[in-house]
Amino acid sequence: MGHLDHAAYGWLTPVLSYVMASIGAALGLRCTVRALAATGAVRRNWLLTAASAIGTGIWTMHFVAMLGFEVTGTEIHYNVPLTILSLLVAMLVVGAGVFAVGYGKARGRALVLGGLTTGIGVASMHYLGMAALRLHGDVSYDPLVVGLSVVIAVVAATAALWAALNIRSPLAVAAASLVMGAAVSSMHYTGMTAVAVSVSPSDAALPGATAMQFIFPLAVGLGSYLFITAAFVALSPTADERAASASARHLGERTAAAH
Repeated sequence: MGHLDHAAYGWLTPVLSYVMASIGAALGLRCTVRALAATGAVRRNWLLTAASAIGTGIWTMHFVAMLGFEVTGTEIHYNVPLTILSLLVAMLVVGAGVFAVGYGKARGRALVLGGLTTGIGVASMHYLGMAALRLHGDVSYDPLVVGLSVVIAVVAATAALWAALNIRSPLAVAAASLVMGAAVSSMHYTGMTAVAVSVSPSDAALPGATAMQFIFPLAVGLGSYLFITAAFVALSPTADERAASASARHLGERTAAAH
């Protein structure tokens, strides 16, 4: 049985992964709030941005944390297509949950459906990412702990979507995002405690790419996407600001016409 180290670089990867999860959650919540105040194509576009932000944040959190994952007695590589598939699953399934909330008529039912869908998507992304591991040995899981991690994912997703529906102030969204980041990180590390590896030492070359060859550059790229999206959201006027601007413009036009 190989010894598993979940934080080979100390607190660096757990803290950084938590930050990425929180940023993704914050962006997703802010975009969902914007979407609920909009209609038509604008609502759809905000929901798409929310799904991509949350999905990217969750995926980046997982694989930044995995940079600190080591198993004594074997190297670790990653299957590239499966790793990319896990990112697509995160975005698509989170998107389904976000759209269920954004367009649902009955808020309560939409929240349950969206939370369940998004939570299962988060868990699916995690275990697809784990399925991408390539090492000298066999990976097994404790089914009870796996089930607990899925429950945590569903509860966290439902809480996040509830916050999107009920919280409007930026400060409250920031607090909810920190809680969501903690929940996603808890789901990840709970899932990792379910893992056991039986190492079979070998000199054979492992298929796939190392974390530094593939995971690190992709995580940096997606992290950059999150920061660019954050700047876009911060600079985009809210519905109230657009309404105030339009009201001021109309008032100015009427005043000019009166003179």
